[in-house]
Amino acid sequence: MAIGNLKARIRMSIIYYYANQKNYLVCGTGNKSEILIGYFTKHGDGACDMEPIGDLYKTEVYKLSESLGVQKEILNKPPRAGLWTNQTDEDEIGMSYDLLDQILYLYIEKDMKNTEISEKINISVDNVDMIIEKIKRSEHKSKVPEIPQKTIL
Repeated sequence: MAIGNLKARIRMSIIYYYANQKNYLVCGTGNKSEILIGYFTKHGDGACDMEPIGDLYKTEVYKLSESLGVQKEILNKPPRAGLWTNQTDEDEIGMSYDLLDQILYLYIEKDMKNTEISEKINISVDNVDMIIEKIKRSEHKSKVPEIPQKTIL
């Protein structure tokens, strides 16, 4: 995991280097699904100046890509960060993006409880809880770092 994060951070440093040379902004590739569960490296692939698909769930990105005529060869390729051999996003997440997006939509957009989500899409409460835990554990990745308040002596 540490080497994967290091690779993502080095890659982002190189991208920013070239962007700075040309006075460009860095465009991120994170989608709402990945951002919500923290499936990105802080100061790595999560670092960017704008996140154009950041409010689209991964399944919505696929639908948009299809409507734009992206080749099936690309659409059918398993999503992966390319940080180590045979790594895939869905293996790391522990479920398909389709299932993940259903959970996220019901939890975030519809404010449903874990048991309601489990019942509605017919999966275990443990799977729902796993995703909710990922959301909670990764909140720090999308926030400005803590700045301690100085105290007056």
